[in-house]
Amino acid sequence: MPQVPQTLDALAVRTWCGLALEALGRAREEIDAINVYPVADGDTGTNLYLTVESAAAAVEAVFAGHGTMTARRALPAERPTLGEAASAMAHGALIGARGNSGTILAQLLRGMAQVLSAEGGTAHTDGRGLRLALRQAADAARQAVAHPVEGTVLTVARAAADAAGGAEGDCGAVAHAAYEGARAALAATPGQLAVLRRAGVVDAGGRGLVAVLAALVESLTGQAPAGAEVPVPRPRGDPAVPPEPCADKEPGDQGPAFEVIYLLEADDDAVARLRERLDALGDSLVVVGGDGLWNVHVHVDDAGAAVEAGVEAGRPHRIRITHFGLGDAHTGAQRPPGERARRAVVAVVPGEGLAGLYTEAGATAVLARPGEPPASGELVQAVRLAHAREVVLLPNDAELRHTAAAAAEQARAEGVRVALIPTRSPVQGIAALAVHEPDRRFDEDVVAMTSAAGATRYAELAVAERQSWTMAGICQTGDILGLIDGDVAVIGSDLTDTARTVLDRMLASGGEMVTLVLGDSAPESIAPHLESHVRDVYLAVDTVVYRGGRQGALLLIGVE
Repeated sequence: MPQVPQTLDALAVRTWCGLALEALGRAREEIDAINVYPVADGDTGTNLYLTVESAAAAVEAVFAGHGTMTARRALPAERPTLGEAASAMAHGALIGARGNSGTILAQLLRGMAQVLSAEGGTAHTDGRGLRLALRQAADAARQAVAHPVEGTVLTVARAAADAAGGAEGDCGAVAHAAYEGARAALAATPGQLAVLRRAGVVDAGGRGLVAVLAALVESLTGQAPAGAEVPVPRPRGDPAVPPEPCADKEPGDQGPAFEVIYLLEADDDAVARLRERLDALGDSLVVVGGDGLWNVHVHVDDAGAAVEAGVEAGRPHRIRITHFGLGDAHTGAQRPPGERARRAVVAVVPGEGLAGLYTEAGATAVLARPGEPPASGELVQAVRLAHAREVVLLPNDAELRHTAAAAAEQARAEGVRVALIPTRSPVQGIAALAVHEPDRRFDEDVVAMTSAAGATRYAELAVAERQSWTMAGICQTGDILGLIDGDVAVIGSDLTDTARTVLDRMLASGGEMVTLVLGDSAPESIAPHLESHVRDVYLAVDTVVYRGGRQGALLLIGVE
């Protein structure tokens, strides 16, 4: 019986994302260990994993959306088109890209999606379409890097595209040729980059791409290609002796001190000017994306200037600034990790203001933008950065409980004792953090923090985005919604009046402390008005006010 040609469709894209995530999960620590270029900060495997995790989540959301829409019409579930799945994968990678390697991978996926989406609403593509997609991926990634260097993931991607271009047959054959071409190019990277040759390793980003291509082969053929699980070489030599400085650096030049990454909403002309500005400020510049949304990555000494350049170009958000620390990351020196702290708190918080508040209180804050919840891998990374034997995890959002639980399980598998306190609002997290005492027994501390969070009722004020049925009746677009403990309890037209009504309902059952967290869109007058109302009506009830920044909700309220 003749074999059915293997094609790439939306389901194959979904399977590819899942297999790639599994492969990077298995190889993450090994890839981290060989990360010596452009910065020896030991996070390439982790960054690739987090990037693919975001891409996979976006694809799952597209499939779930199709299922939901068809259910409303009482029709059989429909799959998204190939273009929809590929575009979702690329967009997810773009908004979740981490580090230099993750940013380049996001552009590789975007290049593929540009070709696969150009065919309109077709259900699948053949070997020719995949060849074109891999070529566009390699070209787009190279164009996104300000100063391409051979012996890196760019070289591996180009070799994959070249090998695919010479392959005949269906998608399975093309993908296998790309994988073999990438493997051969990866093996040659130490001969192209002196820092790899001295360390006795292949390029970490290229190794990650080979794992992703192996997953593509398996998603199309049902079989993992030979060599897909070959162990990654460890850096040779005495681990106590740091490798020599990178050949690209002058003697004594330790490179920029900060890695700056942010998403940017801007037009093409503004981004072109931004590239020039950032190229003058630092190195390792990669700008990926398009159609008004970009992911910017650069290493600089002046992190503030890099962010300001983004502000001048458009609207930057999801800003991440990492300090490499004493130049060790750029010289390749691996400082022995310090002794683990006894205990740490990791908390998810919306808004820069709350992130600062939690950080000042000693917690490791994971910033969550509205509509951009952190993935489990991001929480695991935060637990690792906390570098403690015991960690208390505060998700501060009911919808993040399962994500946080997955992160806690992963951290426990790595030997960290983790307690997940199911906080459903940042104000519950504030209450828990207020009673945190790292010197007492872990179980006692967790019980005290859980009790404080559970004794805190929470509310938020938001604007209705559309007409809808609620527990308090029908709301119209633009109405002010007062949600108490997650349910709409009050519908109003004025923010201050609605907030006062919500506060009265919460205090009707008693309370000793009111916490107000103002969003950046809340009027200045609301805080003093509510403080005065509490002081005049409720004796012996204290009020504390914080500014949360861009936290999504206009106002968060906690009553302890």
